[in-house]
Amino acid sequence: MPTRTLPWLALANSSISRRNLLKGGAKLSAALALGGIPSLLHGASKRLSRLQADPFYLGIASGDPTSGSVVLWTRLASEVMTAANATLDAVDVDYEMADSRTFSNILRSGSIAATPELGHSAHAEVRGLDPDTEYFYRWHIGGITSPVGRTKTAPASNANNQEFRFAIASCQQYEHGFFTAYGHMAAEEFDLITHLGDYIYETSWGKVRVRAHEGPEIINLSDYRARYATYKSDPDLQAAHASAPWAVTWDDHEVDNNYAADIGEDDQTPEQLLKRRAAAYQAFYEFMPIRLPIGRQGPSMPIHRRLRFGNLLEMNVLDTRQYRSDQACGDGRKPSCAAHQDRNRTLLGSAQKEWLKDSLATTDATWNVLAQQVMMASLRSLNKSGDELWPMDIWDGYPYERQELLEHFDQVKTPNPVVLTGDIHSNWAADLKLDFDNQSSKTVGSEFVGTSITSGGDGADMTDYGKALLANNPHVKFYNAQRGYIAATVTPTLWRSDYKVLQKITEADAPISTRKTYVVEAGKPGVQEG
Repeated sequence: MPTRTLPWLALANSSISRRNLLKGGAKLSAALALGGIPSLLHGASKRLSRLQADPFYLGIASGDPTSGSVVLWTRLASEVMTAANATLDAVDVDYEMADSRTFSNILRSGSIAATPELGHSAHAEVRGLDPDTEYFYRWHIGGITSPVGRTKTAPASNANNQEFRFAIASCQQYEHGFFTAYGHMAAEEFDLITHLGDYIYETSWGKVRVRAHEGPEIINLSDYRARYATYKSDPDLQAAHASAPWAVTWDDHEVDNNYAADIGEDDQTPEQLLKRRAAAYQAFYEFMPIRLPIGRQGPSMPIHRRLRFGNLLEMNVLDTRQYRSDQACGDGRKPSCAAHQDRNRTLLGSAQKEWLKDSLATTDATWNVLAQQVMMASLRSLNKSGDELWPMDIWDGYPYERQELLEHFDQVKTPNPVVLTGDIHSNWAADLKLDFDNQSSKTVGSEFVGTSITSGGDGADMTDYGKALLANNPHVKFYNAQRGYIAATVTPTLWRSDYKVLQKITEADAPISTRKTYVVEAGKPGVQEG
């Protein structure tokens, strides 16, 4: 496959090379493969007149809606391109948008070149659409038409919209169960589906596996592409993608478990991890309905961004992996150590943090969301000796930067901050306090943590682990360890989060129910049972 290489530039955030500096101060430089920009690598794209098999079996999707545009996505199956002798060709893929599923009134149409450098993925940013409007779309190539997808644009930025409905999902280990939750999600036809990371898993883990990955732990671009293809083949996941636009971000398993910037989980060198990260980030783009991030270069891909849904809601989509300092004290649940007390450690990186703080200081939306990966509310525990243990991979492991953000909520009077979280494979609802050690301390925000789609197997309503953490953290109001998603309904006066759960995910087609509802009243931070 043709690629072009670029020299690796010095990393801007000093925390990125922290462990490498400690090991000897070696300077990072490498030639890392980058998927080429089509116009630089190809002349005219090729139009295929006839294909012998369906190239759309990995589904279709849309994402990152604005008031006037949306990104449409599909990916052509590699074996179909091989059979058509188009493996190394850029090929034209046509799209259509209409106001109904019948396509009797086609409103937009166009063509996108799907290139081999980007795995014959197609991303069409369709502009000039009406705000707050439902559209239907489909793709065509070689005489074959894709399934029909539904999408929806955002309300105009100054619109006084009265309701916004969206789902919150994360953590979908393919081997651990069936994606039944996505089938239920698709039926709700939300305005948006927000995915908070761990869309794929880079390796196998756990004792109970009802399905199998296509290979061992993934390292290079072809590995990551194959793993995404396995996940994308699931019909329930395809249905959810086709039902509504998505806003996606990544966590650790899109690259390597608990990685921090250029620091891997095991004995990988920083150079090896960055090369792996470049492949993983490229595959993420190839398989997701997002715009090509500005500044994408090798292992660097800034995906933090802001989505606006009228005056009602502004969503800051964050990345807590690419720029973070290494987990302190050896990671895991540990007593505090000197590294943990280092005030310069970061989870967001300086540029993303300043961008976020500016957003929180200038917003005029009623609700202001941080769509991110790891739990912000403190979740400390005690060992048998009574020593306090800090979970080092989440915001507890970066307490000074968390304090800086919580104080910023308060100082700039951010309207109704709500933090949305995945990662932890369980449901939680919590108050965000200026001082988690003092329950009379001011509450400055609210957090809803969604459980996994499948990761961890069937789960349980309550566990000893959950009981202990609830007892030690009174600002946390709810825990549940079943599988499912959060359905959020937002109005100018009330945020409602319905925790949807399934009894089993190791068996297909389980029914879904609402385990608990928590709400936040506008102007009154903190969660209340609904």
